[in-house]
Amino acid sequence: MKLKTSVTLSEDILKVIKRASHKGESRSETIERLLRESLAARARRLADERDLQIINRHADRLNAEAEDVLDYQADL
Repeated sequence: MKLKTSVTLSEDILKVIKRASHKGESRSETIERLLRESLAARARRLADERDLQIINRHADRLNAEAEDVLDYQADL
């Protein structure tokens, strides 16, 4: 379901939106597509940041485990 809303944008933003639009795409469609892309990219970035925090929280234990495994390898 789509809802109608009113948004006031600066002229320079409208120019960028016009350049970013695909052929046959309305301004509303362009704004919605760009907003969806931006929100998806933000969600990916936040997920990556959370993953990195988890990795960093466990880094010392994981590194110690890796060193222990490497100690079992024979010299070539």
